[in-house]
Amino acid sequence: MKKTEFIIFDLGGTLTDEIGWDDPAGERAVLRRALTNPLNVGPEEVLAEKNTVFRDIERVHDELGYDLPVRLTNRLAYGRLGLTFSLSEFEIECVMRDAISEAVPVPGARETLRELRERGIGTGVLSNNGWSGEAIEDRLRSVFPDHRFSFVMSSADYLIKKPDPRLFEIAVRKAGVDPSNIRFCGDHFEADVLGAHGAGLFPVFLTRGGEPPRIETKDGVRYLRIGSLTDVI
Repeated sequence: MKKTEFIIFDLGGTLTDEIGWDDPAGERAVLRRALTNPLNVGPEEVLAEKNTVFRDIERVHDELGYDLPVRLTNRLAYGRLGLTFSLSEFEIECVMRDAISEAVPVPGARETLRELRERGIGTGVLSNNGWSGEAIEDRLRSVFPDHRFSFVMSSADYLIKKPDPRLFEIAVRKAGVDPSNIRFCGDHFEADVLGAHGAGLFPVFLTRGGEPPRIETKDGVRYLRIGSLTDVI
């Protein structure tokens, strides 16, 4: 193992937690900004339309393992219901995102990122998510105003999702660092640990159980298990 020069983080459960999730609140916030609503639909009707439209697609989604982009869901459902907006798709996504939930830092995240900055270690984010990378990066700027990630990647922008090695390979190219000098930190064993290992990155498995760091091997995969994000330091 070579010197750590770059760490790629998972998002949910690793860097941030989403609290107070409320899908109808997101639709209400968007509908208040509609220019036209010819059917006078409310949030419940919009959500029902999305569930109907994507029922078959979600079946394929479960079989193939890709993430449905929120923007695509919005585009099809709102278009069929005749809803129009003066907002861009990105702006609609952000309005919905902020109304649905609040993002808060995982304990120790701010301290860990500050230490990495001071040590000159690069950081990036690779998340399985329905939000676009653009929307995630926008939210991360508000949660971690003092930190800038080199890149933020969402599976919603790439069709496939972790543990597909191609996502990790793209992240490595964005990092611009030899894979042997990159660590991947996440809280999901299959998506993060097995995915990172399959792409030649050393995995760091975050359990948030408070146990001391230790090297483990499972299913032939060697990784570092940590109980707190500050153990990265």
